[in-house]
Amino acid sequence: MPHTLHQLTSRLTFRQLQVFLMVHQYRSYSRAGEQLGLTQPAVSSQIRQLESALDMPVFEYVGRKLYCTAAGERLADTAAAIFESLKNLQTDLAAQQGRVAGELKLVAVNTAQYVVPYLLKGFVEAHPDVTVNLRVVNRAEALRRLDDNEDHLMILGIVPEDKPLNVLPFLDNEFIAVAAPDHPLAAAETIRASTFLGEKLLLRESGSGSRLTLELFCQQHRVALRSSMELGANDAIKHAVMAGLGVAVLPRLSLRSELQLGQLVELPVEGFPLRRSWCVVYPKSKYPTPAMSAFVDYVQQNLKDIAGRFQALQG
Repeated sequence: MPHTLHQLTSRLTFRQLQVFLMVHQYRSYSRAGEQLGLTQPAVSSQIRQLESALDMPVFEYVGRKLYCTAAGERLADTAAAIFESLKNLQTDLAAQQGRVAGELKLVAVNTAQYVVPYLLKGFVEAHPDVTVNLRVVNRAEALRRLDDNEDHLMILGIVPEDKPLNVLPFLDNEFIAVAAPDHPLAAAETIRASTFLGEKLLLRESGSGSRLTLELFCQQHRVALRSSMELGANDAIKHAVMAGLGVAVLPRLSLRSELQLGQLVELPVEGFPLRRSWCVVYPKSKYPTPAMSAFVDYVQQNLKDIAGRFQALQG
């Protein structure tokens, strides 16, 4: 006989549902445990208690692979709706008390990872009831997520011009030419752009914001861009330059320690540094949540302080 609603609610717990949803997402007890700070046996125990409360299995192993049962899939929809309702309740109750609460889903492109933590510090201090979920991705993934409307706000350096977006520029982003201190160009007083670009140039993959910035410079100055090596992350390029594999153009903020320690030198290339703006971006058709509006308002009201903070970091 199926349990009555009273029996079911007295045996189920929110913790069981939280653990279940994490296992459902990752299809792994161990990965769910890592996300929740639980051991694998603790996760298994929660799932066993859940299955006992429901009187049916929610997961099954076929070979070594974990699958969700039909009952588990139905439970996943219900549990997700329950937690979404709780989030909305939290937001509504906070609003009644004059506070901002709820979740803020932020996405930042890789090069913005040096910026966002400093941007968030003042915001979370002003709005402690907002839960920030920050995801750092490459530009291609960021644009896909923007098209699919998966997040609340996005931090981009080069904003697509073919999409109807609300755009708030909040900080200059300087790209500088760098080399190892023993590179032949390191002692030059002035370097022509064509000379610099004729060196062994280390580039990010096609489509990345860093590469697009340099490609736009080359188009404007009618200079050929030839890659000696492509790497998938700015940190990888930075270490390749320090190892003497070539020269590169990278965001100044990502090189503060290396420049101060003399592990890299900024090259005086004509037309550099290249300047873009970091921007907070979201679709014009998107209805802003209270947390979204609070973050945009915070950035807009603190533009001068944000700029001053990063000037000090770059100094």
